[in-house]
Amino acid sequence: MVRELVNLAGMVLKSSPVGEYDRRLVILTRERGKITAFARGAKRPGSILMATSQPFVFGNFRLYEGRDSYSLASAEVKNYFTEIAGEMEAACYGSYFLEFADYYGRENVDGTELLLLLYQSLRALLKPALPNALVLLVFELRAMAANGEYTAYPPKPVSDSATYAWEFILSSPLERLYTFVLKDEVQRELRECVEINKRRFVDREFKSLGILREVGQLSVVGN
Repeated sequence: MVRELVNLAGMVLKSSPVGEYDRRLVILTRERGKITAFARGAKRPGSILMATSQPFVFGNFRLYEGRDSYSLASAEVKNYFTEIAGEMEAACYGSYFLEFADYYGRENVDGTELLLLLYQSLRALLKPALPNALVLLVFELRAMAANGEYTAYPPKPVSDSATYAWEFILSSPLERLYTFVLKDEVQRELRECVEINKRRFVDREFKSLGILREVGQLSVVGN
């Protein structure tokens, strides 16, 4: 039986070893949501799949479709996000974004919005003018909104500036999400509101967020 070869745009969320030479990947794709794929022989020296089987890799993946999973044939990588992987704080934030996307990712659904949000948020971590704590709360709120879990207005009384920022985050095109900064007091108000929504809608603890807290990389505004 000849297996169908499909082309999917996506990002690797997880990569774990399987046996001596293979890797199991979780990929968030635009066309089919979250999928599981096996990179056969990816751990062998010189394998063409070695570099493409790592978290943060974004590109077009060519896969053979199986009954319950896929087999990775090759990939055209558009971004490895090596700058993030090489910097501790950015790597922790980025790893949290991958975990959060994995939490909300679903199989056989359109993953366009969540994938683009993830991509834009990782790019935002590389902008020195944007505080990582701001990128964090924007990503969390918009990810919850993409899954239909949010409140149209802040869940507690806040300033007009915080209300405007909340509505901007929910309604702006994803390409424009990270085009603003906030005063610390406004960012604190938003942080509190996002935390209320997380307690309401998210029933999981995230390892990478715990690491950020342990090493003191979450600022007061980011807590």
